[in-house]
Amino acid sequence: MAGQKGRDVLIKIGDGADPEVFATIAGIRAKTISLNARPVDGTSGESPAAWRELIAGAGVKSASVSGAGVFKDAASDALIQQAFFSQAVTSFQLVIPDFGTLTGPFLIEALDYSGDHDGEAAFAITLASAGALSFAAL
Repeated sequence: MAGQKGRDVLIKIGDGADPEVFATIAGIRAKTISLNARPVDGTSGESPAAWRELIAGAGVKSASVSGAGVFKDAASDALIQQAFFSQAVTSFQLVIPDFGTLTGPFLIEALDYSGDHDGEAAFAITLASAGALSFAAL
């Protein structure tokens, strides 16, 4: 498999309409999508040779997303600000090239703004999954 372009990893925010329309979060230059599955240890005194045994499907799944970049689009910036200040669970869509699309509810855990006097205004965002995510392979 050939390498993938980082710019093809997209973080999109939903507008809350029905049907939902997703807008790419403006100007994100660096992004990370982490999928996690916390295992549940089922080891007992009867475990073979005292090896750890994990209970399949019993753990908690979660996703965390972070991104940083520059302001580009006022509409998506307004959606981000609205979701953060209301602390509303909002639909996001994560596009991972040659893997798939994850869609579902997230809460904005952190929103940082920065800027140098001779440079662009920048922001960083951290999302935490807030429910079941759906996956569609690309």
